[in-house]
Amino acid sequence: MPNPFALSVEMQDGFSIIHLEGYLDAHTAPQFETAIQSEIDAGRFQIIVDCAKLTYISSAGLGVFMTFVEEVREQGGDIKICGLVPKVQQVFEILGFSSLYDLCADVGACVQCFAEAPVKEY
Repeated sequence: MPNPFALSVEMQDGFSIIHLEGYLDAHTAPQFETAIQSEIDAGRFQIIVDCAKLTYISSAGLGVFMTFVEEVREQGGDIKICGLVPKVQQVFEILGFSSLYDLCADVGACVQCFAEAPVKEY
């Protein structure tokens, strides 16, 4: 039985919020990639990825973040990540994502983070 995955995108106060749920792995990463590419193609570069319901992430899922972050930042935007459950947050921290991305508690914290520091430097 395949692991469930769901993705939804909403706009809130000029921010693109991508909600991830379930398993983000090699089979589901293309859906996430398409969602981010659609936001970029639409000229939306302030992207929040809500991982509150994400239970697993593989290297393929992590790779999607890395694929787009430079392009988004070159356009004056950023990708901010929120709602990481402890198991997923541990993966992000082990791989050093906490030094590349703002990892926030929730969507509101991400919005505040955009207001305070629009772009995180490499």
